[in-house]
Amino acid sequence: MSVLNTSRGDTARDTAAGSGRAAARTPGPRKNFSAWANRHRKWLFAAPAMIFVGVLIVFPLAWTLYLSLTDSQGSVRAASEFVGLENYLTVLSDVERFWPAVGRTLSFTGVALACEVVLGMGIALLLWRPFRGEKWVRVAILLPLVATPVAVGMMWRLIFDPNIGFVNQLLGMIGIPPQPWLSGQDTALGTTIFMDIWQWTPMVVLILLAGLTSLSEEPDEAARMDGANAFQRFFFITLPLMMPTVIVAILLRGIDALKTFDILYATKGKGGGSFHEVETLNVYAYGLSFDYNQYGLSSAVLILFFMIIIVTMWLLTMRKKAVSK
Repeated sequence: MSVLNTSRGDTARDTAAGSGRAAARTPGPRKNFSAWANRHRKWLFAAPAMIFVGVLIVFPLAWTLYLSLTDSQGSVRAASEFVGLENYLTVLSDVERFWPAVGRTLSFTGVALACEVVLGMGIALLLWRPFRGEKWVRVAILLPLVATPVAVGMMWRLIFDPNIGFVNQLLGMIGIPPQPWLSGQDTALGTTIFMDIWQWTPMVVLILLAGLTSLSEEPDEAARMDGANAFQRFFFITLPLMMPTVIVAILLRGIDALKTFDILYATKGKGGGSFHEVETLNVYAYGLSFDYNQYGLSSAVLILFFMIIIVTMWLLTMRKKAVSK
């Protein structure tokens, strides 16, 4: 009988010990969470910032989209009615202000971007190789980025003044009659494009110079040994290798140029001038909102403008992927 009881006791102890070991091997909820957090730590650390940025982007966009579907005017707190796509139809049928503003926006962006990329590449190539006084030249080139666009606009407004401006005085010294510059319907847009090129070409220079300094010298040296001249080495060696960086510069500067506002408003004021000569989509939407308090219409313009920017980004991104392959 005692032997039987002893066997039963040993069996119970073995069962209890086995259960304890199994429980020890089975991770608890806290350990499961710790293991999961360790595997996904990069997302957990970035989550607060991503959520914050997401809220900052999603809420204004959702609110603008809502206003674009209403007849909101006078005040955003005033009662408004849902009108569906009526604001979009009104804006898209506006051939006097909206479509000319679209044309000016694309013209401003295209011309400024093309000049900035070409000039930026040329200046970056000049700064690529070390030379005496290189640091001072780089500082001088980057000076336009220090000033705010409003200050730049006011400075060039004085320089291009038809009566007291330095440019017309200089032209008079060489026998060229004074030009209207910002005052002329045909010259105002080109003058503001020049201002944008003057201020933002250094940004393109920085991007392209960073790309040039990261290139390997072996392809260029091999082409040099094969007898290729400087132009052949640039167009067939350097430029193809630089295309991903060039597209990045176009993407960043192009999006920024599309939404240019401050330099235009600082030089021409409301409506982009008396004849809307420099009125882009940003200036047009600003006038609808703050000059006429047509919040529904201005929101529709901004949503359409946002779609133009998204399509532009998508096209440039696809182009970058194709070049990278």
